Amino acid sequence: MTEDFAEVLDNVGPRLRRLRQQRGTTLTDLSAATGISVSTLSRLESGQRRPTLELLLPLARAHQVPLDELVDAPATGDPRVHARPIVRNGVTFLPLTRRPGGVQAFKQILPPRHQCGGEQKTHEGYEWLYVLSGRVRLLLGEHDIVLTAGEVAEFDTHVPHAISNPDDVPAEVLNLFGPQGERVHVRARPAGRDPKAR
Repeated sequence: MTEDFAEVLDNVGPRLRRLRQQRGTTLTDLSAATGISVSTLSRLESGQRRPTLELLLPLARAHQVPLDELVDAPATGDPRVHARPIVRNGVTFLPLTRRPGGVQAFKQILPPRHQCGGEQKTHEGYEWLYVLSGRVRLLLGEHDIVLTAGEVAEFDTHVPHAISNPDDVPAEVLNLFGPQGERVHVRARPAGRDPKAR
């Protein structure tokens, strides 16, 4: 192990402790959020345990920071986000952010005449959307609104809502979701659906 590499690993523990204390989180809270035992977290912070990827990934998620921030990795020099499309119910989501936790940005492509089934859903979080091209129909509680390119909508996702494309051409939308909204719109799978079918 080179001296530089050893120094990077030695600095992870104090950095983890500082991050946890800045957020006012206890070891018990962090253990509950990550599934890592309190004793392992304590040894990791004190430098008695070497950090591994298996430990650092859930900690990065819990602290809502990129993994490289935990290890103070040097900048890669390439700030581009290489989006990997996610397809759910015919709608394509392109992730535009890579920082775990917090607000997530997505480009959403609704195919022509895409219908949401008319069923409005609610969930935790907040949503902001900007229509890039085409038109989208937003059902929001009692409101039935058609948004065109350049228009913006924002709403509390506790209000029943659904988004569809009323036209014969694809519609493109820029979305910002809080963590709960991102999970519901992007990660959730309908019951009985094959997870490999994308």
